[in-house]
Amino acid sequence: MSDCLKPGSLAPPEADPARKKALALFQKTVGVKFKKINLLNLALTHRSFSNESVHGGNNERLEFLGDAVLGVVCAALLYEKFADKAEGELAKIKSVVVSEDVLSGIARELQIDSLLILGRGEELSGGRGKRAILADALEALIGAIYLDSGYKAAFRFVSRWINPEIVRVQQNRHHQDYKSLLQEFCQRQFRCYPEYNLVKRSGPDHERIFWTEVRINGQPYGQGMGKTKKSAEQEAARAAYESMADQGERL
Repeated sequence: MSDCLKPGSLAPPEADPARKKALALFQKTVGVKFKKINLLNLALTHRSFSNESVHGGNNERLEFLGDAVLGVVCAALLYEKFADKAEGELAKIKSVVVSEDVLSGIARELQIDSLLILGRGEELSGGRGKRAILADALEALIGAIYLDSGYKAAFRFVSRWINPEIVRVQQNRHHQDYKSLLQEFCQRQFRCYPEYNLVKRSGPDHERIFWTEVRINGQPYGQGMGKTKKSAEQEAARAAYESMADQGERL
């Protein structure tokens, strides 16, 4: 192993006894046994914590490594599973199964959100629920597994959680970008773009909820709510798109 990949060079934070107990339970859930528990702790340490403390380590380097490992494993899985598909089709499937939405969903299922080490500011701003932070932490975890136990262990872990997502893509049950789908339909059918209007917002800054309405040619077609304006618009687009499908529109 080269010096740049030596776990010790990453300066992981020390885990206290209570933290070690929580991480031990997490390992049972994940199905991976770490030889170096502080490496796992580092994978769950967000940069906001290191920015606010004397400890300088965070999971960004592990995320970089894990992203590469994830890409290789996913490409190998798709290559073996879809012998009849061209490179372009494989790339489209891969882009879905390693997307932020999918990875953050897996992270929540693994309860990574409850184990993240965040800075106070990020904690107060709802960092545990942010998809980007969760997806990055999952990639960092993959990087940590690779460093601690090698490629085979990382391959087993990624296969366990990514294969079901590949099946969902096959069955067309994966997350879809409804804003793009609705926009394409509106341009094709009505020669216009959907318009999104913020109806209201509520809650404190760290728990803000947004309600959005989508209009097509001035007519309301759907409403959605979410913790961000973007997610509320996505939900409104989904409601409008599915409503049109129910009404027999040719989508």
